[in-house]
Amino acid sequence: MQPLQNIRILDITRALAGPYCTMMLGDLGADVIKIERPGVGDETRGWGPPFVGAAYNNYPGESAYFLAANRNKRSVTVNIQSKEGQEIIRKLAGVSDVLVENYRTGDLDKLGLGYNDLHKQFPKLIYCSVSGYGRTGPYADRPGYDAIIQGEGGMMSITGPADGPPSRAGIPIIDITSGMFAATAILAALRARDLSGEGQLVDISLLDAHVALLTNVASNYLIGDTPPRRYGNAHPNLVPYDSFSARDGWFIVGVANDKQWAQLCDVLARPEWKTDARYANNKDRVSNREGLVAELNRIFAERDVDDWLADLTKTGLPCGRINSIPEVFAHPQAHARDMILETNHASAGTVKLPGFPYKFSHTPAEIQKPPPMLGQHTEEVLTGVLGFSREGVEELKGKGAI
Repeated sequence: MQPLQNIRILDITRALAGPYCTMMLGDLGADVIKIERPGVGDETRGWGPPFVGAAYNNYPGESAYFLAANRNKRSVTVNIQSKEGQEIIRKLAGVSDVLVENYRTGDLDKLGLGYNDLHKQFPKLIYCSVSGYGRTGPYADRPGYDAIIQGEGGMMSITGPADGPPSRAGIPIIDITSGMFAATAILAALRARDLSGEGQLVDISLLDAHVALLTNVASNYLIGDTPPRRYGNAHPNLVPYDSFSARDGWFIVGVANDKQWAQLCDVLARPEWKTDARYANNKDRVSNREGLVAELNRIFAERDVDDWLADLTKTGLPCGRINSIPEVFAHPQAHARDMILETNHASAGTVKLPGFPYKFSHTPAEIQKPPPMLGQHTEEVLTGVLGFSREGVEELKGKGAI
């Protein structure tokens, strides 16, 4: 058994936020039917290199980007600009529990595939819309990409060196977290439907997700009324909570309370700092941040990373090496937690993917389906789910609907 078995997701999304959401649901056992444009597909199929496997449909193989967010799905090619294609979407909506889309606000309404139309026809359907700015407000009709929202939502203003330019996060964090929020909201809507018997609209905005992610930074501003600034790798409210350069590399230490500060003083052989008026409590350390960090950098530069980590870990202080991505995937804890998975792809052969971030004692997530090739399951879904005959499928192909 899997948590979402017998739940069907109609996935009309592309790029990352929507596909990440539906991948999460697929990982938990939902039957995810991914709708793609015939001959073109999800645009991330072309986002590379790297590519793996044989070339097809004008692609030089499968892009690593597409593979990262599309396991546990079936790919069906449908031309939703055609009347026949629109009818296929309606039929699939009628046999699905959830529809997820990330078109620009209003685009699907023009095709008769918006929430109002489908809710009237299928009142139990949960309709999740993921967009840059949401379905209401003055920016509702604007497109929004992760990088744009990182800029407009303030993340870039607080990311990067204190004296450097605004910086984007190294991963598309807004797309990913928007997808996570969407998946959580869908699960809540499914539970609400259990109670009420009715589906509803779930409206997810990348900008809303970004503002929600600001959490403590937002609270610092809303309550303290002081605009946040960039701190590099440091913490605005805790000192020391930063990266430091040892003799042979970089590591990070987090001191979250005064007890941990006293432990760090012992490791550093600076017991006098426990009662030093400049550093005795966190408020004082924040006020004297620059001087203390300079002292720490000088001390940490005297020994190698492994030496410091051994002493800090023995004391129980939170600390860690700043690893490269290859080092992360060689990490013993990542291997122990099965964070590297392998699956057999129809074209690319054995491919490695990041593992599941959720662990269940009784209903574990599984890769039941590798990321699909474009249109790999079109005939399977049309005949097996919607009951089309093979002749009917061929007719739809002839009309350019699939």
